[in-house]
This record gives sequence, structure tokens and C-alpha cells, in this order.
Amino acid sequence: LTLTRRDPGVDDPEVVAQNLQAPWSVAFYKDTVLVSERDSGRILELDDQRPAQAREVATVAGVSASGEGGLLGLSVHGDSLYAYSTTETDNRIQRFPLKHGSDGVELGAPETIVDGIAKADFHNGGRLAFCPDGKLYATVGDAGNRSAAQDRESFSGSILRMNPDGSVPDDNPFDGSLVYTYGHRNPQGLAWGEDGTMYASEFGQDTWDELNIIEAGGNYGWPEVEGISKGPAPDADLIDPVQQWSPDQASPSGMAISEGTLFIANLRGQVLRTVALSDVAEADVSYAGQFGRLRDVVRTPSGEVWVLTNNTDGRGDPAAADDRILHIPADVGAD
Repeated sequence: LTLTRRDPGVDDPEVVAQNLQAPWSVAFYKDTVLVSERDSGRILELDDQRPAQAREVATVAGVSASGEGGLLGLSVHGDSLYAYSTTETDNRIQRFPLKHGSDGVELGAPETIVDGIAKADFHNGGRLAFCPDGKLYATVGDAGNRSAAQDRESFSGSILRMNPDGSVPDDNPFDGSLVYTYGHRNPQGLAWGEDGTMYASEFGQDTWDELNIIEAGGNYGWPEVEGISKGPAPDADLIDPVQQWSPDQASPSGMAISEGTLFIANLRGQVLRTVALSDVAEADVSYAGQFGRLRDVVRTPSGEVWVLTNNTDGRGDPAAADDRILHIPADVGAD
């Protein structure tokens, strides 16, 4: 796959924000836009100008940025901001009180609701998302310890499900455990369809990246299987992905659903991948190479679709004004 970067032109998506440094996640507190920066540990608030001006809300204490670790996913529930971050000793999930003050959003003192998640320079997971059922989900990478992904006593290589206070829901698949699914390598995208179907994107090793439909208690195969299981006797206990892609064509990170379409941000592949939920076995790509590495996709409270670039993360080739948030047409990828 050969991609050619170019500077933005007149036909490009609207620039919502620019000059961000290794941004990782976008969340919304009512109509206020919040952005995490991985390496700086900053949480930014964007105003409503285009391009927006950014204001530092806070720097999360204790963030230790190294490799793929740092301040990662954000999610908002009620008047609380949830943040997934890497420290010197672990990955953890913290909850911060949120309110609007005279100068903008104000963040209260953090409460750590989950800690002790294994950290490494690579495979930290880090995505946070609230499901329509009011539960908080978190993606956790294997932190380089492959076998841990098959150990249900470990958080590594799993998707966690919890109550907003970090406690274990009574209806989780494994008694007393936050583990909702396991056998993942490095999942980083979460989204739910209108019918409640849960989707997750996952980074593979050298062979296949994955799009999975998530089932409570499911084993997604890593490290025994990467991608769709092959051979005369595939393991019926393992759940296959509904799509798989070569890592150099994909490396899927954040994702969002809007109007029956699943949007997936791809890093190495430098494309926005779209999947019609009416046929999850097929995908289209847009913006190949135009904006470099894409980290996240979000649907705004007003229904817009935004894409977050990630060219200043040490692996990209930054263009002028990178990194950016782009407002793309809602019909991208549509037939």
C-alpha cells in the first residue's frame, strides 16, 4: 500500500481543531469538547471557534508517558470524567468530578476506581466507553505478556465491564470479575449499534487485525489464534472476527457508529474504514493517506462525525498544523 500525504485543500473536511500534540481521545461533557494528549498528560477543552482554541483544563498527575503509554481514553458519564492512564507502575482508571466554572470546565480531585492493570511500552489498550446500559467498558492490552490474555484472573488482554464506581456488575459473565471478554491482543475501539450489538477493533501481531462482535464471556483467541481460525478442526470455543485486515493496511484504533455505519480510524493504514452494519463482512476505505495516521472517531452530541489524526505520536509524519480533529461528511463510505 503506497500512500501520499498532502496538505489540506479546499475540498477537505472542516478543521475542528489543530496543533494538538499526540492527542488520543475525544469526549463530550454536554456540549463541551474534551481531548486527551497522551504524552503531556493534559486534558484540553475546545471552544466553538473553527479551528477551535484549546484551553488546558488539567494535567493528570502521575502520568508516565513511554512508548504507547500515557494519558489515553476519556469518557464522560453524568458529571464525571473517566480517564485511562499509564503510571510508573500500572495502568489505571480514574474518575474526576466535572462542572462548568467561570473560565470553563473544572476538574475535581480524582478517585482511582481500577488500578493494577499491567503496563508496558506497548499494548496498553486504553479505550473507555459507556454502553447504553450505563456500564463502563475498558479495553486492556496484553502488555506484551501473551499468555496473560488467556488467564481470566488477569486483566491483561481483556475487555473490562464495570459499574460507574468501578465495582463488578452482578450480571458480569465471571463471578466477582471485571473481565467481560478475554483472548485479546490490543483492543482499542468500542462501539454499540442501535440493536445493542457491541463491536471492538483489535491490533494483530504480524498477520491480521480484527473487527469483532463482542459476546459476554467470549474468548477471542489470542495468542492461540490471530484472525479467523483456520485448519481442519477450528476451535469452537474461540470467537472469530467478522473482518480481518493486514496490519500494514489497517492498525484499527478508535471507532464510532452513526446512522447505521461503523467508522474505524486506522493508524498504519492511514485510512478511515467504514462498515455498513447491514453487512459487517464488507468494508470501504476513505481518505487513504490524505491525513496520515488516524487515532479516533467520535459522533458528537449533534450527530457530526469527527476524526482525530495522530501524526505527532512519534510514528507519524506531521503535516502543517498537525495534529487535527476533522469534521467529515456523514455520508463518507456510503454507496
